[in-house]
Amino acid sequence: MAKTLVLAAWILGCASPPAASRPAPVAPPVNTAETEVAADAVADSLLVEVRSLDTTIVVDMRYATANNFTGAPLPGYLANRAYLRREAAASLARVQRDLRRRGLGLKIFDAYRPVRATLAMVDWTERVNRPDLLKDGYIASRSRHNLGLAIDLTLIETATGRELEMGTAFDTFSAAAHTANASGIAAANRQILKAAMEREGFVNYDQEWWHFSFNVPNPLRFDRPIR
Repeated sequence: MAKTLVLAAWILGCASPPAASRPAPVAPPVNTAETEVAADAVADSLLVEVRSLDTTIVVDMRYATANNFTGAPLPGYLANRAYLRREAAASLARVQRDLRRRGLGLKIFDAYRPVRATLAMVDWTERVNRPDLLKDGYIASRSRHNLGLAIDLTLIETATGRELEMGTAFDTFSAAAHTANASGIAAANRQILKAAMEREGFVNYDQEWWHFSFNVPNPLRFDRPIR
């Protein structure tokens, strides 16, 4: 623990200039515009597998397994592969390169998400009578994940593969997961992740410490299965 605290303090000291000197990034709306779903051929031309740009990024796509809040794999997740829009993937690779120099790396829980998977999440909230998760902004009915412009991830120690302490598990639907609602080493680690992602153009969603989005002009929705 002492080693981790020292590492966190050192990394924070090496972070970019104070936030007061930079304009604060603004998170996009939880739900995206209602647009047509682009053809799979278009998705293939715009999405890129993240690990094709950096094989040191760890991928643990939770929705391809039963290890997620629904208790079952979601439709469209047929492989443990993370895709993003090409521009976002290139920026993420730069984040990984920066973190690697500090003995840290990224572990991805979700990236591009097919529309059919988002619809399955909404259906799940109806089956278990949890409409509050939609109302409170924890589950989106039209997600930026569908655009290939959102990613859920955490930090790991590259030497051990151990996840850093973040205060809550991924997909914790409570105020404890709000980025600012942590203390001690968890708060420091959340800020390390946030600062590293923001330096490369990602914006954190303040209700989920793990969720970041990227912006490109005229985004498109996709439903291409992940294979």
